[in-house]
Amino acid sequence: MTNFVSEINIVPIKPKNGHVAFVSFVLFEKLYISSVAVYTRFGGGIRLVYPRKKNLDVCYPINHEFGDAIEHEVLIEILKYELFSV
Repeated sequence: MTNFVSEINIVPIKPKNGHVAFVSFVLFEKLYISSVAVYTRFGGGIRLVYPRKKNLDVCYPINHEFGDAIEHEVLIEILKYELFSV
């Protein structure tokens, strides 16, 4: 999977309990996703937490492979601009 995530916009925040930023992006040039929380992982890398509303998932990847691929694209963007250390 390549070129399916575009227009990645990362907004760093004051780090708290591993939460370091919010990210928004466009999937397949058709679906805008926003308010995704970015957390650092203990072993390095990041974890994305998708928005919820009163315990209802608003959006989420339907399988681990797709979720990992999105995390990879966001991590590349973070490293490209050295937004924070991961």
